[in-house]
Amino acid sequence: MKTDRFNEIVEEQVDRIKSVLIKKADEYNLEEDRLGFFKRSAAFAQETPEQALYGFLLKHLQSITDMVQSGDEYAKELWQEKITDAMNYLCLLLGLLEDTGRAKKKPGPKPETRVRLLENKK
Repeated sequence: MKTDRFNEIVEEQVDRIKSVLIKKADEYNLEEDRLGFFKRSAAFAQETPEQALYGFLLKHLQSITDMVQSGDEYAKELWQEKITDAMNYLCLLLGLLEDTGRAKKKPGPKPETRVRLLENKK
């Protein structure tokens, strides 16, 4: 695949993500707390909002896994829908992690440490 076409796919996907997330916010009237659904689900299930969201994400990932492992052909629109749903949940997870304070700015390992770790795996 040529880079230009791949870049088009990425741009189209980002547009789909935005469109669905905005549509769902309007559909569920989520202006008060965009992540409130996951917080309420978490309270009901006695888990964290991130755990609640992850359960919903797994449903979508399992659907994609089933499609990939089947070896069958599916309509492009179905692939796009499933992949977009999963990506949307990952975007929502980023929001939850920031909202709950679980996404802290911590420095990662020094680049030379990471290189040594990778070299040791060989």
